[in-house]
Amino acid sequence: MSEIKVDTLTGKTTANDITVTVGASATQSLEQGLVKSFVYLNGTGTPAVRNSKSFNISSVTDTNTGQYSSTLTNNHDSADYGVSGGNSGDNSTANRASVTICATGSTTANTSSTYRYATWSASASNYLDTTHIGVITHGDLA
Repeated sequence: MSEIKVDTLTGKTTANDITVTVGASATQSLEQGLVKSFVYLNGTGTPAVRNSKSFNISSVTDTNTGQYSSTLTNNHDSADYGVSGGNSGDNSTANRASVTICATGSTTANTSSTYRYATWSASASNYLDTTHIGVITHGDLA
């Protein structure tokens, strides 16, 4: 097994043009395949990042029960980027919820620097603060 240790990778043609082989012959842009931000937080009470588990996140705001926004340290190049998330509450059915992106009824759309998400309980039919929420973004940075 070979090992390469480097501090910086720079594309041969342009700085961010690095292609990796995925599988037998498919290729993918290294830059496009990287997560651009993530946060893992406790959404109960005042939202708090759990165990320093965040990357490219400058703040998390509680906008309402079960509704949050995260502000990026380094912005995306536009408001058009992918956001996905998941969570787990405790073992009781009442505290199980799913993460939705850009909370329903929100009057504030995602921007290049801030995105909104919420935890929704299908069994209770309402937004719910939960203890373990993880959210990531993909897309181009500015």
